[in-house]
Amino acid sequence: MTAFERMHELGHEEVVLFQDRASGLRAVAAVHDTTLGPAVGGTRMRLYPRFDDAVVDALRLSRAMTAKSALAEMPYGGGKAVIFGDPRRDKTEALLEAYARALDRMGGRFRTGADMGIDGRDVAFMARFSPHVSHTAETAAVDTADLAALGVAEAIRGTAEVLGLPLRGLRVAVQGLGNVGGRLARRLAAEGAALTVADVDAERAARAGRELGARVVEPALVYDAEADVFSPNAGTGILDDDTVARLRCRAVVGGANEQLAEPRHGDALFARGILYAPDYVANAGGLLSLLFETGQTDEAGVTEAVRRIGPRVRGLLERARGEGLAPHRLADRLVEERLDAARASRRGA
Repeated sequence: MTAFERMHELGHEEVVLFQDRASGLRAVAAVHDTTLGPAVGGTRMRLYPRFDDAVVDALRLSRAMTAKSALAEMPYGGGKAVIFGDPRRDKTEALLEAYARALDRMGGRFRTGADMGIDGRDVAFMARFSPHVSHTAETAAVDTADLAALGVAEAIRGTAEVLGLPLRGLRVAVQGLGNVGGRLARRLAAEGAALTVADVDAERAARAGRELGARVVEPALVYDAEADVFSPNAGTGILDDDTVARLRCRAVVGGANEQLAEPRHGDALFARGILYAPDYVANAGGLLSLLFETGQTDEAGVTEAVRRIGPRVRGLLERARGEGLAPHRLADRLVEERLDAARASRRGA
């Protein structure tokens, strides 16, 4: 399936390609659905096998942002951007400036912030060239990654309650120890969870093992770790035919976006009796940080909003169990119901 065919299938409103030869910029911004409000979503920088793969990732992730906004009851639509390149080698001030200026030409139809490969310092620099780039201030007590990690921790707490387990002593296998996964692991360790950790950066994993008393496993083996909860916090599409069959856990709750390679893999988890907290529900803390970034609430208010992710996840899982549905199928239905209601309200206005 071509990128354009995928765009049509997923129902996107707009996909914009950016290029700046002087800086080497190649990027894509995808706007999925603005029924609920202007599109928001992070910008990631990553080297893919082909540029078309970056476009497809932006398409999938922007659709997830629409769902995330809908279930978090936020007045935003879904968007996502990808800068094609290796952030360790290709990220320069010239490239970031070119990207921010290109984004500004979209006129506010898409608002963005940090994501994989793009951090708060990058966003602060880009904000000099576009008002449509934002991040929590360096002086704030919380930032976007903190809030994302808090939300996943609360989602794990809510899931544990459905399983009838306390957080203390809960066995959690954490895949990925980056900006969100590392903070999540520290939060869980502080509450007495028993951790197994894995990361492609061996030193980062070893450091987490020493500091958190965690068991360290090779990245390829984390799916086989015995755990109550498997928490994916790295790349997209990691739950596929192979990995779902290998899981030795009772639930999957993580901060990574688009964890399911295909929707049928959520059905496969359900068939195995493994609870799945849909990623766009569990990892909504980063989106909710917009309430703080835009001055709609203070640090205490945004923290409380993120903590409500736990009860939201618990309620979704309990309702899905009561209806005999896979949780991701119920969540998708609830998203469509909210979007349909908003469209009907617009027509009636």
